Amino acid sequence: MIRRCMACVLSLTLLLSPAASLGAVAPAPPASTPADGGWPRSYTTASGARLTLFEPQIVSWTDQKVMVAYAAVAYAGSGDAMPALGTLRIEAKTSVSVPERLVNFSQFSITTANFPSLSREQLTIVVSELNAAVPLEDRVIGLDRVLAAVDKSEIKPHNNNGVKADPPVVFYSTTPAVLVNIDGNPIWSPIKENELRFAVNSNWDLFEHPSSNTYYLRLNTSWMKAPAVDGPWTPAVSLPESFGRLPQDDNWKDVRAALGSQQTKAAAQSVFVSKKPAELILLKGAPVYAPVAGTKLFWVSNTDSDVFRVGRDGAIYYLVSGRWFTASTFMGPWTFATPNLPDDFKKIPLEHPRSRVLASVPGTTQALEAVLLAQVPQTARVSRKDVKAPDVVYSGDPQFQPIEQVGVTRALNTDKDVLRVGDLYYLCFDGVWFVASAPNGPWSLADTIPEAIYKIPISSPAYNVTSVTVESSDDEAVYYAADEAYTGMMVAWGCAVWGTGWYYPPYIGWGGYYPVYYPRYPSYGYGAWYSPWSGAYTRAGAAYGPYGGAGYAARYNPSTGTYSRGAAAWGPGGARGAAQAWNPRTGVSAQTRQGANVYGSWRSTAVQRGDQWAHTARVKNRATETTTRATQVSGGGAISRRGPDGGTLGRTSGGDVFAGHDGNVYRNQGGSWQKYENGGWTSAERAMGTSGQLGARRDQGGLSSSTKDQLNQDRSARREGSRRTSDFGAARDRGFSGGSYSRAAVAAAGDSH
Repeated sequence: MIRRCMACVLSLTLLLSPAASLGAVAPAPPASTPADGGWPRSYTTASGARLTLFEPQIVSWTDQKVMVAYAAVAYAGSGDAMPALGTLRIEAKTSVSVPERLVNFSQFSITTANFPSLSREQLTIVVSELNAAVPLEDRVIGLDRVLAAVDKSEIKPHNNNGVKADPPVVFYSTTPAVLVNIDGNPIWSPIKENELRFAVNSNWDLFEHPSSNTYYLRLNTSWMKAPAVDGPWTPAVSLPESFGRLPQDDNWKDVRAALGSQQTKAAAQSVFVSKKPAELILLKGAPVYAPVAGTKLFWVSNTDSDVFRVGRDGAIYYLVSGRWFTASTFMGPWTFATPNLPDDFKKIPLEHPRSRVLASVPGTTQALEAVLLAQVPQTARVSRKDVKAPDVVYSGDPQFQPIEQVGVTRALNTDKDVLRVGDLYYLCFDGVWFVASAPNGPWSLADTIPEAIYKIPISSPAYNVTSVTVESSDDEAVYYAADEAYTGMMVAWGCAVWGTGWYYPPYIGWGGYYPVYYPRYPSYGYGAWYSPWSGAYTRAGAAYGPYGGAGYAARYNPSTGTYSRGAAAWGPGGARGAAQAWNPRTGVSAQTRQGANVYGSWRSTAVQRGDQWAHTARVKNRATETTTRATQVSGGGAISRRGPDGGTLGRTSGGDVFAGHDGNVYRNQGGSWQKYENGGWTSAERAMGTSGQLGARRDQGGLSSSTKDQLNQDRSARREGSRRTSDFGAARDRGFSGGSYSRAAVAAAGDSH
């Protein structure tokens, strides 16, 4: 008996010891550090006490703002030989950083604490010391741990009404090809002191040589030519001497670098040109069909597009911009199919190389989670003193056009979102609202926004500003919030999709020597696909052009009256090909994987992002040393710490120590539950008996069926959350390049995305 108790003391001491003191039993350095730093977490308090906080078990997460959780805690005072184990019930206000996959619970309260071996006075001390010992930057938990635990049935998609699903133009090729998207008819801009003209409304370097009535297209370092924009396009072995006289500035750097290659015949390939937003299914040879385990589906594995088929000869399903389309052949015609997908799509395994498509299958867990993330608002505190509104410049006199039946007019001939309601003008720029009494300003922060603005229909190019709201204000600042609809991600058919599906014609005018072209973002023309890990849409590869798919190669600057080429990055991934937030009017983008969001382009002194804590937490949790705590984690499989009695003491998944809602502490050993009582672990799953007063079935060790069900659910969620958090770390290290929810599948596939 004495021997068993000594083992319990030693095992609990190991649980409470910093990882650095574990010597030979310390785990190897992890391959990728968990986003939240890992669990369990050990701290030394100001009084010298040692405590270990095990991974919280999430009970609810209401509106992604209020979290209720239970957590097991081990506590040993500075002079205590035997730690005390207990449970906490925690209620916390939360904020979310989707890019960093973190949930902040810094504002929490302990509503219930249960330590059977401690007196009321000792319990008060423990709660007080725990509150003081856990630094603010440590009060974070991985988003994927939370998502694994929440009840998905509580996620209610708030669909953006009016999102369209008209099929885009879809081209198909089994040989090398590119897609040239032109926003309407080409808008040709002159080049000073040169007879060449270039198209400002295309995603490629497209030139017109008027004297020869020939058109030239740059494909990286090769060139194609054609007698008309629509083709036919053939390799160009020489270029007019006008190309050698292009201006010597950065606008033409990439073009000049390709000029020496015109003598090398370009590889023969197809050039598809569309004056409407179009997509390209590009296969590397004839379709290669790979069976999808457990379904009748076949995956077309030799394309970057997401294409599946029901059987080898059945209907084809193509996913782009979050919408499914179907056809009997690859040549179409295509029809919208998301609401009527075969049930087998829900059965695509997570380990499949393209399991990312599950986020676009209505009713799946992955679709519900994508919707939840799209609905999480991004917030910012904007300083009245430090913020400066952008310059608003019009091409000529301001032109305003009424928005149907809402009492709002919209500015046409500027690159900014300017709206007029009554005698006031409202400017929405990078998620911040300004107001002025004149169309050019001066602008000040807006404390309130007219209700009419939030009635702007989805058919208007200004629809995205309806997703930016004023949360509150004071004498020093205004607090704003924007959800993902502002950055282009809509919720429709129970899924997160890219774009509204509406076509918004551009503004075209003349500001003098150069044409004025202000585009409105399209929903197609990027090969856009949803990244399971960044929670954003990104674009397909090189076949969609160097300037962001359906984006544009040049941006008009109304202040200077000139174009900057290659400067615009908007749409999913923009020109950089990484998951990014975008501003459809300015071209400003911010990489979500770096922890930025729609407010990331502002100076931090002027705009303090609501997820700025995530950067601090990330740096803290990934540091190699800390003076306040040691996190016991591993980079993958279970790492056991064993006492002399051979009992497992800790696991990667959070220690396998759990808080029962009945106030007791439990751990799982080989699939069986043990309860901590009287200073030791005893089996909680003996022969079943009957509880006297309540009549509930419970084992003789005191584990009711409801508590066992709760513990099993929490254990399953913890393991799933640990796996997902680890997979996110691997995806982060790869630059979010995979198309699967499974780390193993991402690594095995070597996905070009």
